[in-house]
Amino acid sequence: MPETLVGHWLTLHGLLVILGLGIYVTASHTLQQRRHPSAAVAWVVALVLLPYVALPLYLIFGRRKVGTERAVVHRLPLVTPASAPEPPPARTQQLAAAMNLPPASSYRQLNLHEDGRQALQALRQVIDGATRTLDLCTFVFARDGLGEEVAQCLKRRARDGLRVRLLVDGVGAYLGRHTDFKSLSAEGVAVALFVPPFRSTLRGRTNLRNHRKMVIADGEWLWCGGRNLATEYFEGDAASGRHSLPWVDLSFDLHGPLALQARGQFEQDWAFATRSGRPDPGAPDSKGPPGTALGQLIASGPDQIDDTLYTLLVSGFFIARKRIMAVTPYFVPDPTLLMSLTLAARRGVAVDLLMPKKSNHRLADFARHRALRELTAAGARVWFLPRMIHAKAVVIDDEVALVGSANLDGRSLFLNYELMVSFYQATDVRRFSQWIERQLAAASPYHAQAPGIWGEIAEGLLLWLAFQL
Repeated sequence: MPETLVGHWLTLHGLLVILGLGIYVTASHTLQQRRHPSAAVAWVVALVLLPYVALPLYLIFGRRKVGTERAVVHRLPLVTPASAPEPPPARTQQLAAAMNLPPASSYRQLNLHEDGRQALQALRQVIDGATRTLDLCTFVFARDGLGEEVAQCLKRRARDGLRVRLLVDGVGAYLGRHTDFKSLSAEGVAVALFVPPFRSTLRGRTNLRNHRKMVIADGEWLWCGGRNLATEYFEGDAASGRHSLPWVDLSFDLHGPLALQARGQFEQDWAFATRSGRPDPGAPDSKGPPGTALGQLIASGPDQIDDTLYTLLVSGFFIARKRIMAVTPYFVPDPTLLMSLTLAARRGVAVDLLMPKKSNHRLADFARHRALRELTAAGARVWFLPRMIHAKAVVIDDEVALVGSANLDGRSLFLNYELMVSFYQATDVRRFSQWIERQLAAASPYHAQAPGIWGEIAEGLLLWLAFQL
């Protein structure tokens, strides 16, 4: 009898393995779900060893891309071999066009927020300055002093007769300690949660989070960057003792057609979250008069056929000629991204990477050391800030600055919905460089230390498992 039961169990196990692998291979091929090698290996091993657990998880979390049809690409003219090498801005725009991203567009009155106090002042001005529409997208909307102030502002603007919409990530809503969204709705604010994990009908996408941060007034004024709507990202909360010292972060606001493109992106995200059909495309884009500053909206995530930001970073690092400056709270790159940075350092490009000495994610802090050792061995300089720094920015040759919400780790580059802005105006790019340089002045250099055998094994296991499937 026991042998019969074992035989039946093995037969059932084998059938589930075949079914699971068949679903995995079919879905990966038909939906073009390109994966990080460690993620692919992890899924296959799990489906073979524990198919009754792994198969339901794959059906819930396994889909990485939403779009399946590649749009018609309008390519910019290619550089001929006889031409002089194009500067990074031209190549970035050419590659972005090949991935069907919106073209570079004009902006004016760029305002960098030096610290949380300036960022909060600018946020208030954007909210108060709206006359028709006000759209907010954030990962976390916290139930704290800052969140309560913003909530009251949104209610007031809705009572003023504006169309006010708030889009919050479904997981970020829980991290915000249960903000009272019902009171916002009662006051006329339209609230939507982006793929709430326990209530979403979007199967296979509950692991794909909306990490974008933007506030748009009238489709004309954009507030954007890395800050969530919570106290620690602005001024801290000395009274409660929680995050009494605010995090170092980077955000900005600007006016012009580039803000209209951001509203178009918000419309797409809103339509997806609310299942409300086709989004409003907005007014036609305009590059503005000659000599106007140009920037480009870089949306990255499951709604893009390509891994847009990742592709632009790898390409930018490979073609960098003089300097690369990067600031990120978490640095767990995949092998290709790491290789592009190390090769840049080896060929003489000055590479500076700024991070917090201790971030709010201890596993990310532990997982980063293997990449940091390889990077410093190639001649790059890594800097640790004693405070938590949450800013996300990459500057290449003082000619391109990518600033926004994306971290340099697998989740941001392959799974999250992220939003960056690529700036091409030389004076504005230099302003971002100078901001990073001011943070570097307070940082200390990282000194690599060889791990013991068990430490190296632990790092390898963590890197293998840490890529969030």
